[in-house]
Amino acid sequence: MRNVKGTRHSLRSSRQLSIIAQDPSVKVDDRIVRASIDVPAEELLPGPRGYRVVVVDYDATANALYQPASLSSGLEGEYADPFQEAPDETLLSDPRFHAQNVYAIAMRILARFEFALGRRVQWGCEGHQLNILPHAFAEPNAFYSRDDRSLFFGYFESFPDKQDNTHTVFSCLSHDVIAHETTHAILDGLRSRYLEPSSPDQGAFHEGLADVVALLSIFALPDVVSAALDGMAGGALIDQALLERDTLANSVLFRLADEMGQEMSGVRGCALRHSIKLSPGKNYMDDPEYQEVHKRGELLVAAMLRSFLDIWISRLSRIGTIVNGQKDRSLVIEEGARAADHLLTMAIRAIDYCPPIDLSFSDYLSALLTVDREVVPDDRYGYRDALLANFKDFGIFPSKRAAADGTWLRCDDEMIYSRTHFDSMLRDNEEVFRFVWENRRTLKIGDIGYIEVQSVRPSVRIAPDGFVLRETIAEYVQVLTVTAGELRQDFNVDVPDGIKSWRPLRLLGGGTLIFDEYGQLKYQIANHLLKDRGDKKRQGDRLAYLWKQGLLDTKNDRTGDFSALHLARSGVQERAG
Repeated sequence: MRNVKGTRHSLRSSRQLSIIAQDPSVKVDDRIVRASIDVPAEELLPGPRGYRVVVVDYDATANALYQPASLSSGLEGEYADPFQEAPDETLLSDPRFHAQNVYAIAMRILARFEFALGRRVQWGCEGHQLNILPHAFAEPNAFYSRDDRSLFFGYFESFPDKQDNTHTVFSCLSHDVIAHETTHAILDGLRSRYLEPSSPDQGAFHEGLADVVALLSIFALPDVVSAALDGMAGGALIDQALLERDTLANSVLFRLADEMGQEMSGVRGCALRHSIKLSPGKNYMDDPEYQEVHKRGELLVAAMLRSFLDIWISRLSRIGTIVNGQKDRSLVIEEGARAADHLLTMAIRAIDYCPPIDLSFSDYLSALLTVDREVVPDDRYGYRDALLANFKDFGIFPSKRAAADGTWLRCDDEMIYSRTHFDSMLRDNEEVFRFVWENRRTLKIGDIGYIEVQSVRPSVRIAPDGFVLRETIAEYVQVLTVTAGELRQDFNVDVPDGIKSWRPLRLLGGGTLIFDEYGQLKYQIANHLLKDRGDKKRQGDRLAYLWKQGLLDTKNDRTGDFSALHLARSGVQERAG
């Protein structure tokens, strides 16, 4: 079969586009550090508008629709990058580059998730395409909205400098901010109920994972890493003193959204978040200050980044110096890229090994350990040991339902397979529901509540040594609506005293089923509805938290909260006052 170019050879699968590598504040030789990144090749309409991302450059504040960016077609010649040689002034002022920047980074993050998970990934909103508005409004904010099927990026005026001059800060030019918001949209597609009111950990996980993806994905851009280490774009060697733990932790590599942070605070070098600087060893999990989702999310980020730093430094210790205490710069960057890439892959794949509701940081830690053991059994570089140690430093331990090493317990129970069909189990919700129904007692689901299989997703994971792991990931959710009085009397759940007995309450249970390549159940990772005392305590704790936070009357879809959460985090209210 011939393709449209009259050849049986495959068309190109990727193209390169220029982006601002971190944000406009990161410069070398007084020039903004930029990068040329690979994104999936596709035929684009002006915008750019592609099969997954549609850039709509409408500014609600100015009531203006800016000229769309047009990128060349690969069917009519070579893919061209219109901003490859553009000066900094053009990158900062041309809305068409801003459109290219958000498109390229969003597609790169989506491709990174699909590579790690071994399958296509859908957005959390309806439809195949996600809208991105690079100049949505004049406000220091950026957020994802499921209802609007969009990512919104704002802009604002900076604080005056010493000469009393200001400039416009565009959130659409920050790699960290774009990657963060894109991750929200992807995670919502992978685990839609993580946006429902639950516990401090579940809301914080959305924010924490988005920061982790934004920060670790930077290490795949060698020019950024090189510039951040010593402010130089090139050179063959780097001083070993610059590779000490504290020096690396203070570098721009571990700070989120430098330009936005310093311009909103008026303090130079003050990033939006610098989670790795949190001191380990404190009881953060019970600290009232760390019940707010952004603050609590920083605990997850700190544990992940400190784990990465431990691994990077360990790998660097195997590299000798060449002359005068200096090491090979390319090897230093390469070791950082490898460590970050593996940890980022773990972070993404672990989502599949998490329960679909009431997620805790402990659940996520067990998921990280388990998915890595499945693909890399030997752990020669000590990733799992580093994660265990650093999560422990912030009061986060593996799930109580996990094995002694922190990984999920394998499912060794006898299951009924003869009434389901293997091929259909790979993709059919109805077939998996039949399996769940036939095995509900063995799976300890019980006989109460409404059960729904939400998704069935085949995955192909590739290990560093080329080993291929094929799995099928299925999610089921159990829903029970009862009155507060029934919950107290019939189920012995502690319901807050202020909730009237007649009031209906909605409880959730659910689990993730991991099937191997032969259709046999490997893991059931569940937070059951009301199976035992632990489940009843979890339900009581959830109700108490929601009652205290005033969230019991909140609609299930909380994606609009991203706008309020991010705006509050920006400090705009304090600045306006």
